[in-house]
Amino acid sequence: MIINKDTAKKTAELLLQIKAIKLQPNEPFTWASGWKSPIYCDNRTTLSFPKIRNYLRENLANIIEEEYGKPDVIAGVATGAIAIGVLVAQHLNVPFIYVRPEPKSHGRKNQIEGFLDKNKNVVVVEDLISTGKSSLNAVKALKEEGANVKGMVAIFNYGFDVADENFKKEDVKLTTLSDYDHLLEQTFDTSYISENELETLKQWRENPAKWNQ
Repeated sequence: MIINKDTAKKTAELLLQIKAIKLQPNEPFTWASGWKSPIYCDNRTTLSFPKIRNYLRENLANIIEEEYGKPDVIAGVATGAIAIGVLVAQHLNVPFIYVRPEPKSHGRKNQIEGFLDKNKNVVVVEDLISTGKSSLNAVKALKEEGANVKGMVAIFNYGFDVADENFKKEDVKLTTLSDYDHLLEQTFDTSYISENELETLKQWRENPAKWNQ
């Protein structure tokens, strides 16, 4: 879900500006999954730009308070959302923890790093939503430790149907600053891409696993 259309387009504009999002319809990227993609998003780039990271921090914090109420704890999903999660937690003046993809194989074998009491209200911070699998894995780990997960916020969402289905299945509310639809709208409105390139980007999102094979 998107809270504010203007914020969604502004966020897309900023991510494009610093090349956190790159669009290459004619020279597709290859994702780790093997998918060919005309888009690549790496929101860790935002950390190198103070004004933009502050914009993201403030808007994510505002969404959290509006949608979920002030939480007891902010949880970042490792590794991409640790830094932005810390910034949001600092803005809200609440504790921060982060969740690994799986428990460590040594030491205390923690999956959740930081101090978490039982029954605390937690909002999860993500940088990017694709299928939602890793994000929901973090939610599962938090619930198993007794957390009351109020929902999740993220910077950007590709808007895949499979992600929508996964979040609905697990009954987890997701709110993002921007998404693929608002990105395309912003790029077309500003003539960042041509009409043909826009059509290519739309086709990819319809069936990313099969696109350009």
